[in-house]
Amino acid sequence: MEITPIATYHCPVGGKFGLPRQSGIARGLEGRIVFTPEYRNRDALRGLEGFSRIWLIWEFSLSKKEDGTFHPTVRPPRLGGNERIGVFATRSPFMPNNLGLSCVKIEGIDPDDAEGPVIIVSGGDLMDGTPIYDIKPYIPYADSFPDAEEGFTSREWATLEVEFPEDLKGPFTPSDIETVSALLGQDPRPHYHCDPERTYALTYKGYDILFRVDGKVCRVQGVKKIR
Repeated sequence: MEITPIATYHCPVGGKFGLPRQSGIARGLEGRIVFTPEYRNRDALRGLEGFSRIWLIWEFSLSKKEDGTFHPTVRPPRLGGNERIGVFATRSPFMPNNLGLSCVKIEGIDPDDAEGPVIIVSGGDLMDGTPIYDIKPYIPYADSFPDAEEGFTSREWATLEVEFPEDLKGPFTPSDIETVSALLGQDPRPHYHCDPERTYALTYKGYDILFRVDGKVCRVQGVKKIR
């Protein structure tokens, strides 16, 4: 079976580093689903306004394996990044077909956008430019299983305290600061990194947000415009 993208996802996060590790974690992170020209048809979205959430099937476009071989185990961040577990017991980007699945909230549908119709969503874990292959409505009675067991993902995940100096907030709105703080609070570093002197960069709205982590505190060190 050959599949081709029906849309492209656009959001402020310009790379895979710093993205939420699951959809719904950074609820304030908004994105736009822009259809390719052949699928820009209002009729294709008729009835979608009655749903609050959708499933996105998409491609891990930056996670293709160079050697093309199947690797049966991966090292999920939830286990610290050093313990291996079966790839099909994870949501790793290094899957045989590089497909991702995310549930996002519909914030609005703009049928008159210049690139429209466009779906505005929140809570995505996709980076800017991600190809989308399919969209399906989220149906609570069929898709929700509150009593389901969650395996190793039930381990507690501590968030970081984020310090964002006022003099570095200039390029961003209060909403941006809230979203960036939520992303940094999830600790985007590989979990086996623990050097408090190491500087990392989160790409957001064309800026590199430089930060360090010392213990449970994430401190923003600088903000640089990307050329």
